[in-house]
Amino acid sequence: MAEPASNEYLVLSRGQWDRDADPADIQVAIDAFYTWLERMIEEGKMKMGQRLDMPGATVSRKGVVTDGPFGEAKEVVGGYWFILAHSLEEAAALASENPCLRHGLFFEIRPIDTARANAYTAMTENSGAD
Repeated sequence: MAEPASNEYLVLSRGQWDRDADPADIQVAIDAFYTWLERMIEEGKMKMGQRLDMPGATVSRKGVVTDGPFGEAKEVVGGYWFILAHSLEEAAALASENPCLRHGLFFEIRPIDTARANAYTAMTENSGAD
């Protein structure tokens, strides 16, 4: 029996559907996604997430609030779910099976870091990445 995966990865569904894709083909991919996701959850490889609704806002340190949480179509986040895997490579391999990849969406996979933020430790917020 395989050892249960101990690492959790957040998967962000990004992008938009191909403009020239037939809506019926997109619906087939969506239905296949939910069937696939439910099977992965039953197998203990994923955890449910949620779709994100259209409205949103961003807030900056200047106290500026703007409508829309994204700037470009490629930055759109449509939803999220979680993968349980032994490594980032294994999580990416699982995500690569997602039927929605065929119609324009792509996925960002990030390990969940359970440590509290610390200004003296290398973390996403202080890594200097743009």
